[in-house]
Amino acid sequence: MTAASMPPNAAERRPWRRGLAWLAFLGPFFYLSYGLSNHLAAMRTAVPSVVFAWEHAIPFVAWTIVPYWSINAFYVASLFVHRHAAAVDLQARRLLTAQLIAVTCFLVWPLRFAFERPETQGLPGLMFDALTSFDRPFNQAPSLHIALLVILWAVYAPRLGGAWRAALHGWFLLIGVSVLTTWQHHVIDIPTGALLGAFCLWLWPEGRASPLQAWRKATQPKAWRLAGAYALGSLIATALALSGGGFALWLLWPAISLLLVALAYAGLGDAVFQKQANGHLAGAAQWLLAPYLLGARLNQWAWTHRLAPEREVADGVWLGRVPRAGERPAAGTALVDLSAELHAPNAHGVCLPTLDLLPPQPALLRNAAAHIDRLRQQGPVRVACALGFSRSACAVATWLLRSRRVPDLDTALACIAKAQPRMVIDAGQRAAILEAAR
Repeated sequence: MTAASMPPNAAERRPWRRGLAWLAFLGPFFYLSYGLSNHLAAMRTAVPSVVFAWEHAIPFVAWTIVPYWSINAFYVASLFVHRHAAAVDLQARRLLTAQLIAVTCFLVWPLRFAFERPETQGLPGLMFDALTSFDRPFNQAPSLHIALLVILWAVYAPRLGGAWRAALHGWFLLIGVSVLTTWQHHVIDIPTGALLGAFCLWLWPEGRASPLQAWRKATQPKAWRLAGAYALGSLIATALALSGGGFALWLLWPAISLLLVALAYAGLGDAVFQKQANGHLAGAAQWLLAPYLLGARLNQWAWTHRLAPEREVADGVWLGRVPRAGERPAAGTALVDLSAELHAPNAHGVCLPTLDLLPPQPALLRNAAAHIDRLRQQGPVRVACALGFSRSACAVATWLLRSRRVPDLDTALACIAKAQPRMVIDAGQRAAILEAAR
């Protein structure tokens, strides 16, 4: 049937059957895989616990089993709130990925809840009895409950506004707290579960392809050296976290962050950062990469806090750093942003993300030069990267050459060096500029 012969509004009908098909698979799979990991953990002679001494002060609040259980309704409904089958598939992939990763962790590294839950009467008692009929005191970190909560939050929050959205936030916050007050999880399970949820949102983003589809094995030796350095940092952080225990386990967050950056240099490229057209990083990427992003901002501050944020090179084209939070460029200034790793607040222009310390692709530099030429017709243009020393300098050099403002690359670089003496352009970047300028 062609689009012209389809019944009216057929394209707008909600894909109920798609949602039912996924639910028919995900429901049994959830209970079977969860039950299997519980069963195998129970067969072990000793299953450890990760619990802080102060957690004994967390009270048991029986009625919070109600919000705890309510996540099941949100789970089911999340497969039926979408208008398109592709969105249903996206949500199902997120839920399935969380389940697969969590169960794998439960099998490889099972943990046990350390407290004995008190007897409970009434409706809460019935709900606890139903829970313990399939749930054992294992399957702790990462908390699948929290991972699913993060995924579901991303579904419902954008669809609501005003008082309804505030009510959703309040109820979901109560669900999150309930994993502690029902004595189902220890504290360490919450951040690990939240990271798992953020990873699922990052792996299956809305409105763009999965970052895994961007994989192109790096061919530059420098890229592999950088990938190796970040991977080594990830291994060190992981070793310190596991050997130190306690609060040292928070080092697993930077370990994950550094591992993703290593994969960026190995082949995933700027897709790891999921920088959007408005210069903002996707929320899931911001959470997963937060330790690295903090380091990138501190590095920017260390190198540039004594420098002017931008300096003019020629004809209204300025070279500088990506604006920091609260920093507003001059009125009417457009931004050509070449950084992949930095959030660009309060900016309009164009975003052409590329990885730091590597030569930008010639096609990207040609694109940047074209945007510089277009935007400068409307007012000043700041061409920026993290520091304003390298990637942005390559773009400005390409623009100078392609617009025939300078006769050769050396003259272009000398012109830029007058504005920014700290400019760093290596042999690989020179080759990329020359290729882009042809």
